[in-house]
Amino acid sequence: MKAKGPRGTKAVARAVEEPSVPPIPATAWAVLGLLSFGRELSGYDVKQWADAILRFFYWSPATSQIYAELRRLEELGLVASRVVARDDVRGKRVYRITAEGLTALERWQVETDAEAPVLKHGLMLRVWLGHVAPPERLREQVVAHRERLRAELDDARESQRVAAGEPDWSYPALVAGWTCRRIEDELALADEMLADLDRLQRHDS
Repeated sequence: MKAKGPRGTKAVARAVEEPSVPPIPATAWAVLGLLSFGRELSGYDVKQWADAILRFFYWSPATSQIYAELRRLEELGLVASRVVARDDVRGKRVYRITAEGLTALERWQVETDAEAPVLKHGLMLRVWLGHVAPPERLREQVVAHRERLRAELDDARESQRVAAGEPDWSYPALVAGWTCRRIEDELALADEMLADLDRLQRHDS
């Protein structure tokens, strides 16, 4: 086999030093993903979009996180920004994904596996420690959780309605539909937990 010369050695070294997928955190990929739908967005717009859909299945980054990731992505050449006129006082900076950013996002999607979901259920932590809480307090917490879920389901259905009205949002519409079903399942679980608590209280009394 022919030995590699200096040129081949340098090429291998560069490949090792420069991973095909940039080593950026999940928040950066989420922000880049929001820009991948082809619209110029301000940091405020990104936050609004995150609150409207990302929070249902991942999380909604804080505004400070979003601006930090936009700066990081711009430094890497994955997004570009410009200032557009907004009023007589100052302009608004908007961001768009670059060709390099779209390529990086596509490679991240293809070359990396999705991490396992992590469930942090504050209510279940309270129920798990139910032996140190009055039964009526546990019931109050489950009822409050159920009311939050109902409000969240209304928001998710509105997100689904908006996504269904956008021709390029067929995949976000799928996720919105999944979100609605997930919340409906969680509502059913809350009802079952209330019934379980009632049975347990009758058994212990």
